[in-house]
Amino acid sequence: MTASVLLAEQPRLKPAANDGAIELTILMPCLNEAETLAICIDKAKGYLARSGVIGEVLIADNGSTDGSQLIAEDHGARVVAIPERGYGAALIGGIAAAKSRFIIMGDADDSYDFQNLDAMIERLRGGDELVMGNRFKGGIKKGAMPFLHRYLGNPVLSFLGRLLFRIPVGDFHCGLRGFSREAALKLRLKSTGMEFASEMVVKAAFHGLKMAEVPTVLSPDGRSRPPHLRTWRDGWRHLKFLLLHSPTWLFVYPGMALVALGLIGSALLSHGAVHITPRIELNIHTMIVSCFAVLIGAQLVAFGALAQRYAMVEGFVPAPPAANLQRLILGMTLEPLLRVAGVIMAAGVAGCIWAVTSWAHNDFGPILYDSVLRVLVPSLTAIAVAAQLAATAFLTSLLTIRR
Repeated sequence: MTASVLLAEQPRLKPAANDGAIELTILMPCLNEAETLAICIDKAKGYLARSGVIGEVLIADNGSTDGSQLIAEDHGARVVAIPERGYGAALIGGIAAAKSRFIIMGDADDSYDFQNLDAMIERLRGGDELVMGNRFKGGIKKGAMPFLHRYLGNPVLSFLGRLLFRIPVGDFHCGLRGFSREAALKLRLKSTGMEFASEMVVKAAFHGLKMAEVPTVLSPDGRSRPPHLRTWRDGWRHLKFLLLHSPTWLFVYPGMALVALGLIGSALLSHGAVHITPRIELNIHTMIVSCFAVLIGAQLVAFGALAQRYAMVEGFVPAPPAANLQRLILGMTLEPLLRVAGVIMAAGVAGCIWAVTSWAHNDFGPILYDSVLRVLVPSLTAIAVAAQLAATAFLTSLLTIRR
């Protein structure tokens, strides 16, 4: 899962072959944008006239009640009504309705400059299938982006996108982006809200689309009303999308870390207390905490493997590049998992039997930490892990009954 991303300078646009076909759709989602829609359309049509690109301006109207539809038609744009509400829903409908080879999408609030699209067109003509704008490279004018978005939301979510999916895109959520209509339709985009921006980039990487990045300038929008974007709600929706499409990072890595820490702690304390300083002693209580870490970590790893397998089978997350890992995940069927659970269960039961026998030799008196609990606690943990694994095995099989 890789994507090549190149930061491009603004090139001088070369004319395309004029065969009469529409090459470019400039797509704008619209919900009550009467204040700024006309100037955005005029800029977009001005660009088409100046550059010689054969294109159209398409407004994906999401149920405007302020007369935006009439404004768009009066200024020469084509309007398509999208009844399902949401930023993503409007764009998905607009992509389906476009008549061109390429699409450049951007907000209808006059924050993006539709007069300077040469760099994106040049990249698309050169074979790139998704061209992202980068506001941090192109420039963010004063007042164009809220403080939290500029210094927390966008940088953090972009970093997570690069980390979780290995997509070297600097501005994951730039609203100005160009793409091949054919490639976009193959992605089968489904997000109806603001998380559509993340879905497009993630699925483009999953499908191996060739990506590029060009600088773009962000200006303050021209509306007097608040934007549709809601910082915390939409930020969470982006984060949720990223996590749900990366079960390895959501479950497996945290789980493996907990299992490793728990096993190390249990091993260090298996023969007695450990003195960190003359006043700090780690004893059986720390071992109990370590065993809880193993228990929770094992459950997270099982969830992660189950989620990864389900996602691979259903096709919304690609198989891992390593063939051995792919075979391991797809080989997680009922019988092999039950055999592993049986071995772990047998070890736990054996430890419990030894602990009870030792307790009996003490005439069932007070349980001594060193002689019984240091074996009993890990043994009970093993039994719990085995039970969880067996349940996961049956759940794995249940989720694949239809297939």
